[in-house]
Amino acid sequence: MGPTLRFLPFRPELAPHFREITAQWVTAMFQLEESDRRMIDSPQEEIVARGGKIWFVEHPDLGIIGTCALLPHEDGVYELTKMGVLESARGSGAGEQLLLYVLEQARAMNIDTLFLLTNATCESAIHLYLKHGFAHDQDIANRYAACYERCDVAMRWHP
Repeated sequence: MGPTLRFLPFRPELAPHFREITAQWVTAMFQLEESDRRMIDSPQEEIVARGGKIWFVEHPDLGIIGTCALLPHEDGVYELTKMGVLESARGSGAGEQLLLYVLEQARAMNIDTLFLLTNATCESAIHLYLKHGFAHDQDIANRYAACYERCDVAMRWHP
């Protein structure tokens, strides 16, 4: 059994971690887009003030190693976004534990539609999403995929 991870809600002093973690995983495979920059530079205004949520996963020895957000798009419709784990902590299971925690929070929020947008090159992430109740969804793609140039996969959560 691995170390006990803690899940922390957004606080302004954690914003630099949100920026660092998100920028690290996006730039490892893609380029930061304008919508990425807006969110990671101003998470309080772009996510939290709009009714969204951001969480962090904290490792007892490594500190903050991951983050994930729920971004509202319409009434009852949220995007699971900016989920990432520092490269140094990948493979530890922290990402899966964070996803399960965020899905538990989404369930408690009584969200009508939860979706995510990604890219087919993110095979291990897609496998993780499929494992935990997400399914490919063309309607979500049609409605939201234009949010990111890199998006060629859209999935909806079926709890």
